[in-house]
Amino acid sequence: MASIIGVSSSPFPTQTSHLLPSRSNSISSLVQLKRDSVRRLLLLRVNCSSRQVGDAETESESKVVLPDTPADTGISAYNWCAALGGIGFLETSYLTFLKLTNSAAFCPVGDGASCGDILNSSYSAVFGVPLPLIGMVAYGVVAILGIQLGQKSRPLGTGEANGRLVLLGTTTSMAAASAYFLYILSTKFTGEFCPYCLASVLLSFSLFISSMKGLGFQEVQKDVGIQLLIVLLVVSTLNNSYSDSQPTNTGSALAEMEYFTAEITSESTPFAISLAKHLHSIGAKMYGAFWCSHCQEQKQMFGREAAKLLDYVECFPYGLKRGISMINACQEAKLEGFPTWVINGEVLSGEKKLSELAALSGFDMKEELTEAK
Repeated sequence: MASIIGVSSSPFPTQTSHLLPSRSNSISSLVQLKRDSVRRLLLLRVNCSSRQVGDAETESESKVVLPDTPADTGISAYNWCAALGGIGFLETSYLTFLKLTNSAAFCPVGDGASCGDILNSSYSAVFGVPLPLIGMVAYGVVAILGIQLGQKSRPLGTGEANGRLVLLGTTTSMAAASAYFLYILSTKFTGEFCPYCLASVLLSFSLFISSMKGLGFQEVQKDVGIQLLIVLLVVSTLNNSYSDSQPTNTGSALAEMEYFTAEITSESTPFAISLAKHLHSIGAKMYGAFWCSHCQEQKQMFGREAAKLLDYVECFPYGLKRGISMINACQEAKLEGFPTWVINGEVLSGEKKLSELAALSGFDMKEELTEAK
């Protein structure tokens, strides 16, 4: 029994000694496998996190770049254009009303004489069109374009790019005209101050800068040639208009003269009074100037009482100064000299005898003389 147990007991230690190494190897292999999988997971996480960081940096860079684009900066610039254009529209509307109604301007600085002299000068119209009316249209267009471009809508039915170019061209022409008028004010109206003119100059240059900011510096550089062409066209147009509209009767002795009223010393005859009443009844008008000697002689022919009955139009009620032109009524009559009579639609230049005026107006002298007796 003892031998059997001793023989039979010998294999167990042998088997145990064979099994232990295999289990330890499997356990170590499992541990190594786990370590490898953990390393792979860590590598995946690192790669994923690096990609996320790279994407975040790309997004942050794109977010930083976006505010520098013309589209974002253009919103505030075009809102400025809309606001400044609206202010300019209100100002020029007021000046247009004054120009069309021959009303005196309210001048916040000074006695108002400078404002009236400049607004009634020959430089206040371009080829017969009142300058404030042109400015009112220009400011209105700028205000509308600024509102529509600021709201990202199609300005005036065109594309956004075309709308920006139209706005830049309009403000360029306004700035060029303002620079020209600033030169006129400094050379032709020395010592006079017009706050409306200076405010328009400031608005025009501000609109020009705002439109350039909205379009972008690179786009403005591409259109420099067009802008220079617009400036040359505006200056050439203004030069041609003012060279044709300058008064021809202003000699050196009449360059500066304040308005005055000459006294009529002669007595009116019954014939002269009757003729003056007749001329008034048919709408005949006499156009003249306070400094015109022939106009004064014409009034002396009628006499003191009859001259008051005539429809006389003074063409220079603000005096005669450098740059001052005739009032609109005289400009529309297309006068060639003083005095000028307009009788039954016929324009008659020069001083006329009473008998001539009676014949031209259909006045019956014999009948009137008979009634006078």
